Amino acid sequence: MDSLIHNIHLATMTGEGYGEIMDAALLVRAGRIAWLGPQVDLPADIGPVERIDGRGGWLTPGLIDCHTHLVFGGNRAHEWEMRLNGATYEDIARMGGGIRSTVRATREASEDQLFISALGRLDRLLADGVTTVEIKSGYGLDLENERKMLRVARRLALARGITVRTTYLAAHALPPEFDGRADAYIDACIEWMGVLNSEGLIDAVDAFCETIGFSPAQTEKLFTAAKSLGLPVKLHAEQLSDQGGSGLVARFGGLSADHIEWLNETDIAAMKASGTVAVLLPAAFYCLRETKVPPIAALRAAGVPMAVSTDCNPGTAPVTSLLATLNMACTLFRLTPQEALKGVTLNAAKALGIADQTGSLEVGKRADLALWQISRPAELCYWLGAAPLVRSWQSGNQ
Repeated sequence: MDSLIHNIHLATMTGEGYGEIMDAALLVRAGRIAWLGPQVDLPADIGPVERIDGRGGWLTPGLIDCHTHLVFGGNRAHEWEMRLNGATYEDIARMGGGIRSTVRATREASEDQLFISALGRLDRLLADGVTTVEIKSGYGLDLENERKMLRVARRLALARGITVRTTYLAAHALPPEFDGRADAYIDACIEWMGVLNSEGLIDAVDAFCETIGFSPAQTEKLFTAAKSLGLPVKLHAEQLSDQGGSGLVARFGGLSADHIEWLNETDIAAMKASGTVAVLLPAAFYCLRETKVPPIAALRAAGVPMAVSTDCNPGTAPVTSLLATLNMACTLFRLTPQEALKGVTLNAAKALGIADQTGSLEVGKRADLALWQISRPAELCYWLGAAPLVRSWQSGNQ
């Protein structure tokens, strides 16, 4: 049934700041926003609708977590404890730990086991007002297990009635069976990409371009193949060193460059020119105790849109709270609360290529909504550990 949410304030996330409309109402018809504005201007002839009293709360777009590795087997809590007891990354790697331990656990897990473990993490994100989430593959590293991860991501969308965008990240790390043969592995990734795309499992393609990942030349080869299939690209770039990855993804008209602690001025200009979004991942920065902060002031000055995401993964960001990540973005990276909230709404939608559908409160967009019991939008970035969500809607459905 169509619905009218009234007795609310709106943070539309359009224009400057939060795009506030005080003492407002919002009308939903057929899953879309049909009208919004000051409540005194509400048309009298809206017909029969379910009337929902927002009790003076704030209504925002449903939040969007645009960079996650939500599907994985096992976890790495034991390795984290080992490091705190003095073990080095090299020690842990020699014992079979690190990303290869997650690959092993993911390969050993059944699809149902991966689904159940990921569903718990997804539910924690939804409790923070998330209505859209991106989920990457990248712990299978062979055709069968990359397919398994992507299928789980599609099942999660159906199970919770939310939007899940799937990203193919086989070029995440080199699996043991390809040791010393990175070029051959990229060729395999390209072959699998064609198969999985034909099965409707891929929305975008990602890679880890880094000294410990894949080179710019290998990444470019993957991107060229992705573009030939009509798939948009994004990139883990400049997390540990400046590889020029952000400039590379911008040359392909990529959706986003993610991490970007070591991003340079030339590539900032390239991102601005191509409309590539800068995805900031403060939880990984926090968990790794990094000290190199992304060039926020330069991105701001250039007008590059900035998104914020949890980067939920078992190794460097075991985080399932997008609201806590908002606080980290403000505290660690000095984003303003307006910038941070836009980073999990409109700019996160841009990072997924769906800003024409969701990410802001505008007539015609999907009614992806979150109602909060807060006195001002900045509270969503201010509290750590709060649970201010009253209810949320995906396409008008609760």
